[in-house]
Amino acid sequence: MNDDMETEPMVSFGPSSNYVGSNNQQRRRRPAGSKPEKPRRQNSFSRDIGHAAAETYLITRLTFTLLRYLGLGYRWISRLVALGCYAMLLLPGFLQVAYYYFFSSQVRRSVVYGDQPRNRLDLHFPTNNDGPKPVVVFVTGGAWIIGYKAWGSLLGRQLAERDIIVACLDYRNFPQGTISDMVKDVSQGISFVFNNIADYGGDPNRIYLMGQSAGAHISSCALLEQAVKESTGESISWSASHIKYYFGLSGGYNLLNLVDHCHNRGLYRSIFLSIMEGEESLPVFSPEVRIKDPSIRDASSLLPPIILFHGTSDYSIPSDASMAFADALQKVGAKPELVLYPGKSHTDLFLQLPSNLSLPCYPCYAGSS
Repeated sequence: MNDDMETEPMVSFGPSSNYVGSNNQQRRRRPAGSKPEKPRRQNSFSRDIGHAAAETYLITRLTFTLLRYLGLGYRWISRLVALGCYAMLLLPGFLQVAYYYFFSSQVRRSVVYGDQPRNRLDLHFPTNNDGPKPVVVFVTGGAWIIGYKAWGSLLGRQLAERDIIVACLDYRNFPQGTISDMVKDVSQGISFVFNNIADYGGDPNRIYLMGQSAGAHISSCALLEQAVKESTGESISWSASHIKYYFGLSGGYNLLNLVDHCHNRGLYRSIFLSIMEGEESLPVFSPEVRIKDPSIRDASSLLPPIILFHGTSDYSIPSDASMAFADALQKVGAKPELVLYPGKSHTDLFLQLPSNLSLPCYPCYAGSS
């Protein structure tokens, strides 16, 4: 890639018409001569306090459950301390994003999309209301253990400034759920967006799917599973072929190759296998492996264009993971692009990509020079 090349738009998020507005779920007719209703605050203070208390209790309980799985290993404790120190260095930026998340009228928090406690999503809205907006459904990472919808606040804010609605999905983490629960939750959240986003001012014909790290793995599993169902004529509530683009950020798509790597980085093999429902399930939840199965060959034609982003200095999930997945997708006739960022780490890419998303990406296809 050449950073000095002139840039032009890569993906068009052009405007259209008839925007409903972020503060109203749907338009209602008023009797002639009546005064317009005064806008109400989207989330009352008491509701927010109650929701925060419930989530704090849930997270605390799950933390103690997780501790029983982890034990008192030196490696994961040292990494937790390092993560805490890193978070402290970023605290000023976190506080700014937190203020936006909790107090901005452009954010609608914890919209319910299912019947599980973590079946919630946050909506980040643009400031203007000049027509239905394109929508990015974002699935956050967190090593399948600490993912949370609020982690997408920075991305939501930056893309909302670019006239895009962002839906940040929450989903059950381990040990509250295992990988099949996570994929089910994400698929259900995507379905909710498809079927309801018009009520929030979004354009159901311009929906993009994005996942980061573990979220890239989970969302790619959900996307492929939906394409398989669609290709076999099963009843579906959303269509993989109607996703405009899929963006995978720093993802891992072959669990068989990640077991030992994650073990060496502190996510021990026994825990990893518990998350993934046993060693026999690893191929089932590995999109890179599954896409090669001749029995689901028809599903590949239903996949949207796929763009995989990865930093070459990513030590959490090596960039080889995206390269191998892009290669596997090409071989079955899908439309992948691989965009490598020299010297960028796992977190660098997530923090910097939103500002570059609408700029051209010069794809480095796996295997090309």
